[in-house]
Amino acid sequence: MIIDTYDPGALHEAFGIDMSSVDGIGVGTGWGRVAPGRSSDSHHHDETEFFVIVAGRGEIEADGERYPAEPGTVALFEPFESHVLTNTGDTDLVFLTQYWRDADRAVASAGSGRRADFGERPVFVFSTPPTPNGDLHLGHLSGPYLGADVFVRFQRMNGTRAWHLTGSDDYQSYVVAAAGRDGRTPAETAAHYSAEIARTLRAMDITLDQYTVTDTAEGYREGLQAFFSRLVASGGVRVEEHDALFDAATGRYLYEVDVRGLCPGCGSGTSGNICEECGEPNVVVDLGEPASGVSDAAPRRAPAARWSLPLHAYGDRVAAHHRLGRVPARLRELGDRLFRRDRLDIPVSHPSDWGVPPAEDGVDDQVIWVWPEMSYGFLHGIQSLGSRVGEEWRAADPRRDWKIVHFFGYDNSFYHGVLYPVLYELAYPDWAPDIDYHVNEFYTLEGSKFSTSRRHAIWGKEILTPDSVDAVRYFLSHTRPEGRRTDFTRAAYESALDDTLIGTWQRWLNDLGERIVKHHDGTAPDAGNWTPEHTAFLARLGSRLDAAAGALRSDGFSLNQAAAVLDGIVEDAVRFSEQEGRLAQVPGWEAETRTATALELAAARLLAHAAAPVMPRFAGRLAAALGMPEPTAWPRTVELLAPGSAVALADAVFFRPSGAAGAPASGASPVLPWLVEVMRGALQLPDGEAFEDRPLTDLAMSSLQAVTVQYRILDELDVDVAVEELMGATDVAALAALVEERAEPAAVAALEEGGAA
Repeated sequence: MIIDTYDPGALHEAFGIDMSSVDGIGVGTGWGRVAPGRSSDSHHHDETEFFVIVAGRGEIEADGERYPAEPGTVALFEPFESHVLTNTGDTDLVFLTQYWRDADRAVASAGSGRRADFGERPVFVFSTPPTPNGDLHLGHLSGPYLGADVFVRFQRMNGTRAWHLTGSDDYQSYVVAAAGRDGRTPAETAAHYSAEIARTLRAMDITLDQYTVTDTAEGYREGLQAFFSRLVASGGVRVEEHDALFDAATGRYLYEVDVRGLCPGCGSGTSGNICEECGEPNVVVDLGEPASGVSDAAPRRAPAARWSLPLHAYGDRVAAHHRLGRVPARLRELGDRLFRRDRLDIPVSHPSDWGVPPAEDGVDDQVIWVWPEMSYGFLHGIQSLGSRVGEEWRAADPRRDWKIVHFFGYDNSFYHGVLYPVLYELAYPDWAPDIDYHVNEFYTLEGSKFSTSRRHAIWGKEILTPDSVDAVRYFLSHTRPEGRRTDFTRAAYESALDDTLIGTWQRWLNDLGERIVKHHDGTAPDAGNWTPEHTAFLARLGSRLDAAAGALRSDGFSLNQAAAVLDGIVEDAVRFSEQEGRLAQVPGWEAETRTATALELAAARLLAHAAAPVMPRFAGRLAAALGMPEPTAWPRTVELLAPGSAVALADAVFFRPSGAAGAPASGASPVLPWLVEVMRGALQLPDGEAFEDRPLTDLAMSSLQAVTVQYRILDELDVDVAVEELMGATDVAALAALVEERAEPAAVAALEEGGAA
């Protein structure tokens, strides 16, 4: 017999609370105490564990869901299920815990789709807002944008309330440099390239639920200033004087694009403030061999007062944040590396006239640095989305049930994974943001980095057409730089298109269709007699379905693996067809041949569903050719195609050789012709006068005329464009892109067909 009594004197610190062990039980057993106002550390382990609450009151949080904890409560946690116990009362919360290893249960939990579900929580999936200093090339598209799009499509097929958000990161210093190059103002440059970026994303079939244009978004400037004021009020951000670099010839303050040197961390060549190679930040004065981008004179060093954050003081808090969600080892290692430094004082404002100045009077002629600004921009995007979908989401009051998922390139890791969690804690100390991170490496072109400035790139609009978009999405999924750098070559893309998508996928589907026409009058046959090979193939398809779900789920998300699974489905079907085809014309085996054909159709049906997040147009066309609706729900099992379904695979064309594809995407908005006529009528402009590319300021639009245009847009497309946004658009084409981004696809389609919805 073993008797053990709770003894406060035997407790020691563990998991952020106080624990003691009970020996001899046969499984791990212990007492725990959570002091008032305290919480245990969030953690995951392979053991099954349960708590029995014996005193006090509190809350149990498991995988984002919260439950009351009071005497008599028993809670069992499956392996890998995150859990936190919080004391919400004014006396100690005491509990007994037991835990043990069960290998079968751990493996089942690791493979469980339910464990990776987000439940009823809203899921906000962000792809890094692109810098509007140029259009998007395949290097951009292969990373955050394709990844976030596929992620959201899969989540929605599984019933999750998920949205894809991004925007135009207008206040980048790189926009100022591009404006000087293009002979425009920064605002004009940002608006122009923002519209081009939005068109390229649409050409890539990347659907956005929120596209925030930071320079014109209603309430953005005021909200950002209020967020910054919270940082100042926390005491964590304050004005400090540290050395900075200045151009010796002009006196211009140097940072980001205007200065280059050697990274103090890894020694690679880098611009100011961040190193793309190792991911570490710099403060410019620590660059080796610095060179100004403004003149040939060697930069001079001088003190400068800026709003600053002593980031080195928050290492433990960042580490705790990294234990909460999905944080790749690459990102955790970066954080560990950074916090080995004795000090890391990060300026969060810089001298500039392009951006949003702080509301405080601490320094003059400075703006909030665009990278800290982005942390607020994500919250503003959630608020803007909420206003359109009927949710009371507020940037100033982030909720604990929000699930945030970030997709970004490794060069942005410091900002997303280290800086932003600290800023959120300072601004909202009662909010513990639950964030998953998905990081991609650099995608190179023919062995060298994609480069906008050197024009070493394949632009999205160069290669994307309605006929090629799925082939491009497939190839980028296969070669996306996950965990390592990968390379795009034209030859490899053409080979994948010609040999795999056309030569294997389409050839098999066409051949299957021809056999169904020949032997079953163009309709799906019912299965007949089953052989062991048939049941083995069905089981194989079931394994492929599990593998596809595992590759697209939040915990194991990998487009490389998802594309490989799609190939695997087709390869299995082709091999099965070749083997079973030997009996197709042999008398006496008709029932078995029908089963084999029905199983091939099951493989095609599975391919349509599994491809839907990655290749939505192909999936829709394949579903239609199988006589079934477009896949909108993720299958729970492999199913045979309904007998008697009309099958139109024989002549179906899913992919075309590059030379046979349609014209490249022009980027012209289908909203544009309609909006031109609306504005022509409102402004009483003569017929035949072209004004699409003229600045709206040149058209002398009055506020009354602006309200008229605003009403037409709202009445016919159900898009609410603020008058300030309308008046602030650079030209009619940019305004049309903005309207189309917010409009429902059905409304835009109605315009293309000749009238508003």
